[in-house]
Amino acid sequence: MDGNHDLELILRSRTPIIIIESRDEARILGLLQSIAIRRSTTSYMPLFRWTITDGLQRLDISLEPQSINSEPTDVLKHIRAVSKPGLYVLLDFHPFLDDPVHVRLLKDICIRYQDVERQIVLVSHKVTVPTELDVFCARFDIALPDERERARIVKKTVDDYARDNPGSKVQVDPKAHNLLISNLAGLSYADTARLARNAIYVDGAITRSDLPHVMQAKYELLNRGGALQFEYDTATFGDVGGLSRLKAWLTQRRPAFRGDESAAHLDAPKGILLLGIQGCGKSLAAKATAAIFDVPLLRLDFGTIYDKYHGETERKLRESLKTADVMSPCVLWIDEIEKGIAGRGGETGTTQRVLGTFLTWMAEKKSHVFIVATANDISTLPPELVRKGRFDEIFFVDLPTPEIRASILAIHLSSRDQPLGNFDIKGLAAAMEGFSGAEIEQAVVAALYAAHAKKQPLNSGHIALEIEQTKPLSVVLREKISVMREWAAGRTVSCD
Repeated sequence: MDGNHDLELILRSRTPIIIIESRDEARILGLLQSIAIRRSTTSYMPLFRWTITDGLQRLDISLEPQSINSEPTDVLKHIRAVSKPGLYVLLDFHPFLDDPVHVRLLKDICIRYQDVERQIVLVSHKVTVPTELDVFCARFDIALPDERERARIVKKTVDDYARDNPGSKVQVDPKAHNLLISNLAGLSYADTARLARNAIYVDGAITRSDLPHVMQAKYELLNRGGALQFEYDTATFGDVGGLSRLKAWLTQRRPAFRGDESAAHLDAPKGILLLGIQGCGKSLAAKATAAIFDVPLLRLDFGTIYDKYHGETERKLRESLKTADVMSPCVLWIDEIEKGIAGRGGETGTTQRVLGTFLTWMAEKKSHVFIVATANDISTLPPELVRKGRFDEIFFVDLPTPEIRASILAIHLSSRDQPLGNFDIKGLAAAMEGFSGAEIEQAVVAALYAAHAKKQPLNSGHIALEIEQTKPLSVVLREKISVMREWAAGRTVSCD
């Protein structure tokens, strides 16, 4: 009703051209028809719809379909020549707004509006109006379905299923039902109905198993810019060796982030910054965070955001962040954030605008989007990003201790179906002094290749040989890593 009322107010404002950017044509036409019917007793105005395929058709009364004036120039000349008031909805007219003839015809209609109330509604996914028409235009943003409307759409879909399948009744898990309604937020009426139908009709039930598919489909509908990636396979913290303090920190904050009643008095956590040595598990920890919160994981790729055209970079970032807001609750993973926000040579101006856009979003966002940013070099990050309050905490991921190296080695052997009893886990872990988690994994992978080449089962000797032949990053970049560890010692919280 609110959307209906707001649209009617704009129609009564006597603006010649109204622009509605939306893909939900059916809903817009429905709103306009209901307004036309309600106004029939006071200020009646006929309602017409135009498309390039069907031409101009009357909508407010039932008539036999009559298509006239399918050509854009013809329909505008027809509207200009009509001597009676009318409301004309032009669907997907945006490609024809570059034609100077069409611009002049629209301007003629607008100028003569005081004589004849001919109002034009331009409906398309995107409408760019020539400058000379700006003064005659008003824009209307159609509201997305609120929680009550989404619940009504889901109920209608349940009723449709029962009608289409006589004798069958949709099995509804109440908690999953509420989550489904919540997770459909941010979509148009048509997309909400389609995703609800997909979830219900596939098995005649609403269960927790439907939610991942709904979120994946929702992401694909929203992320048309391509800067966000939906991570389909998230890790669990069982796949991560060590990081015990980080695991405990996230577990404590899970109820507040999920909005549980028991944590209603707590502020939702905002995010963390993970600093550390390459290969020590920062990216894996980001994936596991989504698993511990039981929400989708989105990855923001700054490399695809930067664009050579002025303003496009900021637009892509705003669209990506808006998508993350709509996907909430979710985890937004920004890998190697220093490469996107720190200096980029000649793009300093663009980088500053990107940083400003990102910081503004962080400060103003109300959605449950938990940020996990990873960085290898904090010295390149701007101070305004790492100051207190931007992130809830800054964690440092250090080289693993002997116990953690043993845990990581066991994880990688078990994931490759190797019996742990066949290996000297403790001795191998001790020999891997200075190895990162990624280097431990690579030692196992290389040893498997060597054992396969010799047609032998993998044993400790194969792994020990690979350890001897490997120069870890902590040796190759000893000085740089020492400086990083010294800096982090008094400024960050250790993950272990």
